[in-house]
Amino acid sequence: MYNSSSIIRRKSTRIHVGGVPIGNNAPITVQSMTNTNTSDITATVKQVLALQRVGADIVRISVPTMNDAEAFQKIKKQVSIPLIADIHFDYRIALKVAEYGADCLRINPGNIGHIDRIRAVINCAKNKNIPIRIGINSGSLERDIQEKYGKPTAEALVESAMRHVKILEDLNFHNFKVSVKASDISLAVNSYRLLATKIEQPLHLGITEAGGLRSGSVKSAIGLGLLLSEGIGDTLRVSLAADPVEEVKVGFDILKSLRIRTRGINFIACPTCSRQEFDVIGTVNALEKRLEDLIVPMDVSIIGCVVNGPGEALVSTIGITGGHNKSGLFIDGMRLKKERIDNKDMIDQLETKIRAKAAILDKKNHI
Repeated sequence: MYNSSSIIRRKSTRIHVGGVPIGNNAPITVQSMTNTNTSDITATVKQVLALQRVGADIVRISVPTMNDAEAFQKIKKQVSIPLIADIHFDYRIALKVAEYGADCLRINPGNIGHIDRIRAVINCAKNKNIPIRIGINSGSLERDIQEKYGKPTAEALVESAMRHVKILEDLNFHNFKVSVKASDISLAVNSYRLLATKIEQPLHLGITEAGGLRSGSVKSAIGLGLLLSEGIGDTLRVSLAADPVEEVKVGFDILKSLRIRTRGINFIACPTCSRQEFDVIGTVNALEKRLEDLIVPMDVSIIGCVVNGPGEALVSTIGITGGHNKSGLFIDGMRLKKERIDNKDMIDQLETKIRAKAAILDKKNHI
């Protein structure tokens, strides 16, 4: 099993998105965003539920029109996971989704016009105890800030963020979190590092528009991993041009890799070589797909030979070390000398063993 992380988290205030706590040492949350047409209620609900099944803590939904706000109301009634309403410019949409039960508003106060409109949204958020996320993006900085800095810089992103923060603070509203996203890793990391020294509110992490599944996952792992390892970040989204379900999976993989938060199986597997006694890659891929529903954290090592296999198995919940025709089985670091796994039927046998162990651990956690 994992040891607890030794990372010291940045101190921050605590907010709640629905029933999910964020900041002040609460577990780092993983969220995603639907990419369906919000007005297609059936498709959007289906995607929200799919995201919830793979562990998403929070889901964001774009609400660009008043018709989408009406759809949001119906979607909200069909799901239990907290929903963030993503709104740009139109304060009336913010008021409407707040009325319909939005758990958080993603809206930049400086972009919704006259101070009376901003005050109306803030007063509504106060009355309903709805937090706000200020979301700064390197691709949409204010014109005067673009002209001042010439190009997106960490100072430019943070100046934009602090401009919106001041509006909220001047209205005595402190129930918010902030993001300063960029597609460039260094720019995003430096922006978050700078912002972390200026405010106490929670920070929402992301490398925006990171790219496709493979390249975007790599970028996100590097950028978010750097920040998280420094204790910066209270909630995150991995932004991929891919199925949003993959964003949640990658998000949890990043947290598991840093031993910050565990969910489900952490597979330890060798890259394979000519020493392998069974199809390691095929076995791992099949088990990852079959066991996506498990949420109990455990380490499972699947090593194709006896060179590194025993060492990994000793520190895993379940471990396999490749052998000729049959492979060695370890449970909780102990080798079961009288029980071996048939290489020809390994996937089914391992799934049974892992599910049985997960049931035991789950029961123990609830006693």
